[in-house]
Amino acid sequence: MNIKFLGATETVTGSRHLIITEKGKQVLLDCGLYQNKGSDNETLNRQLGLNPSEIEAVILSHAHIDHSGNLPYLVKQGFAGKIYCTPATYDVCEILLADSAHIHENDIQYLNKKRKAQGLDPLKPLYTTKDMERCLKHFKPIPYDTKFTLNDEIQFMFTDAGHILGSAAVNITANEGGKLTRLCFTGDIGRSHDLLLKAPEKFPQADYIICESTYGDRLHEDAIGAETRLLEVVTKTCVEKKGKLIIPAFSLGRTQEIVYTLDRLKNAGLLPDIKVFVDSPLSTNATDIMRRHLSALNEKVQEYLKTDEDPFGFNNLVYIKEAAESMKLNSYQQPCIIISASGMMEAGRIKHHLRNNISDKKNTVLIVGYCPPGSLGRKLLAGVKEVKIFGEPHKVEADIEEIASYSAHADYNEMMEFLSCQQKDKVKQVFLVHGEDGAKIAWKQHLKENGFNNIAIPEKGQLFKLT
Repeated sequence: MNIKFLGATETVTGSRHLIITEKGKQVLLDCGLYQNKGSDNETLNRQLGLNPSEIEAVILSHAHIDHSGNLPYLVKQGFAGKIYCTPATYDVCEILLADSAHIHENDIQYLNKKRKAQGLDPLKPLYTTKDMERCLKHFKPIPYDTKFTLNDEIQFMFTDAGHILGSAAVNITANEGGKLTRLCFTGDIGRSHDLLLKAPEKFPQADYIICESTYGDRLHEDAIGAETRLLEVVTKTCVEKKGKLIIPAFSLGRTQEIVYTLDRLKNAGLLPDIKVFVDSPLSTNATDIMRRHLSALNEKVQEYLKTDEDPFGFNNLVYIKEAAESMKLNSYQQPCIIISASGMMEAGRIKHHLRNNISDKKNTVLIVGYCPPGSLGRKLLAGVKEVKIFGEPHKVEADIEEIASYSAHADYNEMMEFLSCQQKDKVKQVFLVHGEDGAKIAWKQHLKENGFNNIAIPEKGQLFKLT
């Protein structure tokens, strides 16, 4: 069996890894979009590095767009097989891929207006809503811990990775002429003490591991400190400065974590009497999906549900879908909290809120998630004094704060805990993906110090033969 690494090698986005069996069958692990690489995104996303019609199946680790977002394009280019994922991942993909298609259509419409004025030919979007709808017909949900035979060479099983709702590690057993090869693709690894989700599940012994490395070079703050810190930022901004607290947050996971924390503070009588707006149709839909999967949440949440049947709803909390209601927030003069997507601040309604609030000293922007290099969020964290939003310069006068412990990615100690179920002498090789260079190098060193040997950091397009 061979593995060819086609994405998430030089960055944390664009997850795509191709398995080629002894008989020449091809199975793709994830098919995500490259994000936040500027003008390179379009080219990278169109260059799949494979022939879609030759792919028998896709096995999807989870629904985040950097892992699932290029599936409609794969189908558009001729893929005719099944896309396997967990049931919750399918539910989430329904809304995330629809949103992604909408963004592609809107972005290309905006670009084509400019191109027309310049006398240039119009461009076509990467994919459309119709392409997305055709793609969803290829999905086949498989529950956790269920062995599924894909063909006469490959069997796989999903185990809970604890990263987002429905996320999974993909455990593959290949039988090629009587030779067994066990491969684990970790997908993105969640926190061992996540605010909402269960801890990542132990996974079967593997010969080879494809492992993420997003936070291979850092440790997170503890979650208890995060709740206290959030209350401090709310109090300083909304009570002392009488301003707006703007929280860019991923629609699935981070938004619900923040709302759940505010719900707990409200029930404890600690939250100031202010409005909280979740301004994102996608976040609202994602919260509804989370409500449908409450049984997937951890024991602490299950205990909390005994006294509060809706951990994502309280007085003064308003979910906004309509654009007209979102625009009204521009003229809202009272102190408030606005939670809006996207978390990287590269798209969505959050950009409008930043444009209208980032130059006011009364306000605060609270960053609660990973922001890749080049993103607006990373620039704000770096302390720049001016940023461009919708192509126009804006002075950064608002306070910029960060709470890193809300991350859905495990830090290096938590990743090591996740891998502790493995007999290290039986692991022939570990491949590090989905991380910046510094994080991968640091994570490689941590792995070596903990007894893992033969660790590779693949380059894009590199092929490895699993012996």
